[in-house]
Parts: sequence; structure tokens; C-alpha cells
Amino acid sequence: MERSVHIQTPNIHVATFQEAWEMVLSQLRMEMSKAQFDTWVQPLRPLGYDEHVFTLSAFNSYSRDWVEGRLNSRIARLLEGLFNETVSVRVVIPEELQGESAKSETAEDETIPSAARQSSATGPNRKIMLQRAYGSERARVIQPERGMFLTSYFFNQWMPELGHSGAITVLAARSLCYWNPMTGELRNTIETDMSELAKRAAVSVRTVKDVLNDELIKRYFLRYKVRRIMTPNGIRTAGIILQVRMDDPLTPQDQASYSLPEDERWYNADFEDESEE
Repeated sequence: MERSVHIQTPNIHVATFQEAWEMVLSQLRMEMSKAQFDTWVQPLRPLGYDEHVFTLSAFNSYSRDWVEGRLNSRIARLLEGLFNETVSVRVVIPEELQGESAKSETAEDETIPSAARQSSATGPNRKIMLQRAYGSERARVIQPERGMFLTSYFFNQWMPELGHSGAITVLAARSLCYWNPMTGELRNTIETDMSELAKRAAVSVRTVKDVLNDELIKRYFLRYKVRRIMTPNGIRTAGIILQVRMDDPLTPQDQASYSLPEDERWYNADFEDESEE
């Protein structure tokens, strides 16, 4: 008579909450598709572990809601195995952290000289300024602090070169990626498909195919490889792997005018000879 055997994973004690989160990331990376992991899990940041509560930071309320609705219980179970105790997961967004920080600063204000308070108040706080400009409710929906980096140069110089379809496809591809010019953090290789890119750009799939194979686009902005998988009926296409240039090169005309040729190859060697076949 067969008897099912339950194998219990031994508890692993970790020194810091950062180490615990790295272990959780390793497990979730194996359990999820790369696209889902890169979109929803990789951007999360561990903030601390205190009194059985593990706190994570998400980019915005939509990301927080997605994680809470689909991953909270799984993350909690993984952390419980690491810490050997009951763990609850709290996901916060920057606005909530700022609110908590503001309360703390208000409580401490009486001990700070007025001149120091005035100096601190005049410091740059772009996010608060944007929220005030948009209004709290509108800013909550629009999230102006998460604007995509777009130069006037791209709009004025590249758009006439690329055409509307080419330019909007480049911007749609960039919206799937992440780049912080201040810190250098870059995530610009993604798995997607042409229909998703077409939907974001509000153009046809045929237009996206034409854009991706345009020599100007391929040289300066977008490279792709077809992603194929093995099925019982043979190999089939399952989307594309796209690499996106997030900064703006000079146009060919300006390269000649300013004697600044484009020497840098911005894409990986894997994308050297992409084709749709």
C-alpha cells in the first residue's frame, strides 16, 4: 500500500531581512514567468522586519494591490520558513512612507531651530510639487512622479526622422522598461509580443513589424529576437525578446554636423543579428 510522504523543508535562519528577501526572490524567480517577475517582483524593495511584520516598498498603489492580491500569502510562507515564525507581509508605497515621515518630523520640529526648519523646507521635493500641481486625487491616478524620460531633442529632432509610428513605438517600448538617469539603474531587456507593443502604441501589429525592421530604428533604438518554444507539434513562436535604448543618440545629420559619430554599440551581442523569419 502506497503511503504519501510529506517532506518538510528545513528552516534556514538568516542574518538580515535583506538576505531573507534575496532568498525569496530566488524562489519566486523559479516559480513565475520572467515577464511577471521582472514587472511585479523585481522592483519591490525590502524595508525591514519588525515584530513579525516584513515590510516591502512598491512603486505605486497598482503594484501594491497586485502583489497583495496575488503574492502576499506566498511571500509570507517563504519568509516563515526562513525566520521560523509567523510572518505577515506589509506592502507600502512612497506616499505612505512620506506621510509617516512627515508625522515623525512634526513631532521632532520643536527641537529644531527655526532657521534649520526653513532651510530644510526650501530643499527640492519634486514629487510633492507635482502632487500639489496635479491635486491629490488626480495625482493618485496619474502618478506624475513616474513620468517617462523624454527629451525635447527626441521630440524635435528624432520624430521627423522616425515618423509618428516609429516614434510612438519607441516610446511604447520604453514604457515597458525602467531607467533612472540619476542612479544609472537600467532594465531594458524584456519579453513581450508584437500585439502587446501594438496595443501600447495604438498602431497595428503590421506597423510594429515594419517599425522593428526599419534600419534607423534597429540601429539606434530597438532590437529584438523571436522567442520560440518546443510544443508537441513542433517549435512555435511565443513572442519576442526586446532590447530598448533608453537614452537618445544624435541623429545622423547631427553626428555629421558636430563630428560626433555614434561609436557606441548600445545593444547586447545577442541582438546582433535579429530577424523575425
